[in-house]
Amino acid sequence: MSRIRHIRGSSLAAAGAAVTTATLLAAALAPAASADSGRPSRTTAIEHAASALTAHATALGLTSAQHTTVRDVVVDKDGTQHVRYDRTYRQLPVLGGDFVVHLTPDGTYRGADRATRKGISLSSVTPELSGSKAAGLAVAALRAANPGETLKRVTARPRLVVDALHGTPKLAWRTDAVAQDSLGNPVARTVLTDARTGARIDAWDSVETVTGDGSSLYSGTVALETTQSGSSYQLKDPTRGNTYTGDAANKTDLCIFGICFSRAPATLFTDADNHWGTGASGDRSSAAVDAQYGTNETWDYYKNVHGRTGIAGDGKGSYNRVHYGKNYNNAFWDDTCFCMTYGDGDGSTFGPLVALDVAGHEMSHGVTSKTAGLTYSGESGGLNEATSDIFGTMVEWYADNASDPGDYLIGEEIVRPGFGKPALRFMDKPSKDGNSADCWSSSVGNLDVHYSSGVANHFAYLLSEGSGAKTVNGVAYDSPTCNGSTVAGIGHDKVGRIWYRALTVYMTSSTNYAGARTATLNAAKDLYGAGSAEYAAVAAAWSAVSVG
Repeated sequence: MSRIRHIRGSSLAAAGAAVTTATLLAAALAPAASADSGRPSRTTAIEHAASALTAHATALGLTSAQHTTVRDVVVDKDGTQHVRYDRTYRQLPVLGGDFVVHLTPDGTYRGADRATRKGISLSSVTPELSGSKAAGLAVAALRAANPGETLKRVTARPRLVVDALHGTPKLAWRTDAVAQDSLGNPVARTVLTDARTGARIDAWDSVETVTGDGSSLYSGTVALETTQSGSSYQLKDPTRGNTYTGDAANKTDLCIFGICFSRAPATLFTDADNHWGTGASGDRSSAAVDAQYGTNETWDYYKNVHGRTGIAGDGKGSYNRVHYGKNYNNAFWDDTCFCMTYGDGDGSTFGPLVALDVAGHEMSHGVTSKTAGLTYSGESGGLNEATSDIFGTMVEWYADNASDPGDYLIGEEIVRPGFGKPALRFMDKPSKDGNSADCWSSSVGNLDVHYSSGVANHFAYLLSEGSGAKTVNGVAYDSPTCNGSTVAGIGHDKVGRIWYRALTVYMTSSTNYAGARTATLNAAKDLYGAGSAEYAAVAAAWSAVSVG
């Protein structure tokens, strides 16, 4: 079964950047807080955190062989500061080396959340397994993951890392194997290999699935901010970081050794009268309207609800490519180009994949990459996928579009009769898709991440709407609990706020379901208080999906 997915660029820290260097650089580039905000600026927060790193190096597991770089900064309204770091060991990126330092409004160290608490000390960073052998193992894994396919332009790019995510920290090769299938569409797999023994540590898809005004395919007629150029108009939005949409002309990318040398063209859409599309797939601009609209609503949701301007939080726009590949049943976000790409679907299983919740889902992968960086395997991979499903759903509710009203179905607009179900995924009872888990168990981490995500999706639905049968916006739901309890919902708006704070402040790359429970409880406590109904509801909803 095809799944909505995205391609993630590396979120690993650049090697060799010392704490002081990173602090000075970030301070030079960071925007200052407004004069009347009364809150510490980003620069001040980084300075406070740098002092905390020096004072608490032992507690944080930092040694002279390790360097850190700032990935993200969150300053709360009350001045509480949260600075997220990546780390290197002897100039090698550390998988699971990320951590978040928490500081009081006056900069006093309050504690930290670490992806791993294991000490990092290796006898050598010289591999016994060669990079070429690691590459060969990764290519074999890619072929095995695509049985029956004739893969073309197969390449593999091995990079030495320190793996602190899987047991005792060890030297490893992280290899990105990429290729094109028989239709020219991209396939990719990331393989983590022990650099001493050659044993496979982990592997995951690095093409991550799910999978004026304009007349769209799915959202009716929508308003669009455009740019006038001479006597015509460009589908480029100057109010949202110059986000734009281009036509990929049904071509694909040329990528070698994980590096894309040539991307399918994204020829900017233009229009003579600033009225875009016809609402029919025969007009290539119609899908572009959906893509641009989805980007706009996602931008507005994160900005207006969470105070985040742009996917990376830096005010910069991304861009969209529509009409990518041939009968391409997929859509993906790619950090390396900071862009969204949409296939047209095969017409039988899927239509064009430019629906609103798909856009919100895929671009939220970019937000996750820039914040918690949840590893795309095991339970953290399920949480990564669930995060995109949750925020894709929140974007749909936020848009409040009568043509595509808010619901707890994923991808309901793009599925066709050949798919056999009315949606890709169902948050009220994830197992309705035939594969996803409703309840946590010790084996959930062994599932594909699109199916292990069901536990968090179920949690989010129960926390939003509560258990049992009900009809919301014309859609009938009947959500059971795993422990036989009755759960009352607190509304989707609060769920989005709790999950966003948990993601950006408390989760790390290795967060599992137990860690997600702790992170969301901490977020609920921050937002509503430890004795609040919201805090109690979060605890009850997790227990209802067997995360206790």
